[in-house]
Amino acid sequence: MSSVRVTVTGAAGQICYSLLPRIAAGEMFGPNTKVSLQLLEIPPALDALKGVAMELQDCAFPLLDNVIVTSDPDEAFSGSSFCLLVGSKPRGPGMERSDLLKDNGRIFVGQGKSISSNAADDCRIVVVGNPCNTNCMIAASQSDRFGPERFTAMTRLDQNRAVAMLAERAGVDVTEVSRMAIFGNHSPTMFPDFSNALISGQSATDVISDHDWLRDEFIPSVGKRGAAIIKARGLSSAASAANALINHVRSLNTVSDDIHSIVVCSKGEYGFDEGIWAGMPVRTISPGEYEVVVDFKHNEFAKESIAKTNAELVSEREMVSDFL
Repeated sequence: MSSVRVTVTGAAGQICYSLLPRIAAGEMFGPNTKVSLQLLEIPPALDALKGVAMELQDCAFPLLDNVIVTSDPDEAFSGSSFCLLVGSKPRGPGMERSDLLKDNGRIFVGQGKSISSNAADDCRIVVVGNPCNTNCMIAASQSDRFGPERFTAMTRLDQNRAVAMLAERAGVDVTEVSRMAIFGNHSPTMFPDFSNALISGQSATDVISDHDWLRDEFIPSVGKRGAAIIKARGLSSAASAANALINHVRSLNTVSDDIHSIVVCSKGEYGFDEGIWAGMPVRTISPGEYEVVVDFKHNEFAKESIAKTNAELVSEREMVSDFL
């Protein structure tokens, strides 16, 4: 039986309360892989995290080797093969986006340096904490040991939301929806590319004939789904975010022709500026390694949508230039 050492940041938070038991149960790395969890939190949250660790212990997961609880990033990232950067500073009342980016920039500078110094040679890093695209760019910029291909950020939650909405509209099972890609930023400017999606093997625009709904309701509903959940339950997405992270890592580790969406460092694909971090369609070519799928065709509406989200990402890069 193989084993993997996994670091999770923000480990006492809502997302991780849903995430950690599922990792320990084998849902992320499979039934034949033992897991060691190294959990990182800020000092004021350590007592809460110790309670989470007790619960993990009380579950008696056969695949859970051990759990480390710490507020020291160097200890948390030591020897880790997967670093799941879930924690980030949330946006407070009246806070400008530029302030949020800079506050999180300081966090991800430190974590990026610590990963570079302490993680295992085969390490892969996934950024979940928002604004995840730019946080990922900052963390990756601090590593002189791992190239940008080792870093990804999560847009799988947006992909899952889009798949579920298309399936509901078409009256089919979610497994009938494929090639659903998310382009750009994890923000309301994202472009859920319905034009290249397939439903039961047919173009989504053939199956769903109401193209006004696709443009005017589907796209903004995917982009603003997180806000709708906050309005409904008073808290941000947790279980669905944890599920999406499991999907992200499993897809990244599973060789397949299936297309999934992740945030990667742009090399100029689809008109994105080189060096920004944008959601794109990829396929996994070996465990932990992917290639960007570059054969999606776009009309003027799609190109304009991608240009809009690209402009936002370029603006974010300018706001955090001092950290890069």
